[in-house]
Amino acid sequence: MSDDIINHPSHYTAGGIECIDAIEAALCKYTDPVDAWLTGQVVKYLWRAPLKGAYRVDVGKAKFYLDRLAARLDEKEKEERDNEKS
Repeated sequence: MSDDIINHPSHYTAGGIECIDAIEAALCKYTDPVDAWLTGQVVKYLWRAPLKGAYRVDVGKAKFYLDRLAARLDEKEKEERDNEKS
């Protein structure tokens, strides 16, 4: 596959699979759009980390989004517990 920086950048293709296709498949069961988006960002940055030349930066970005997702899940669980008490 040639490097089409807009439609098919090489740093989003590995093993003949484009990252966007893998993310779409991975997120098909998510019901919360923000959780899905955060998860997609994690996958995107981990996917491209060894391909773009900014490995440590992309891993750090993935961690940022994963931490945001974990914080959201913690907050949702707290709200559910609070609602059960009321």
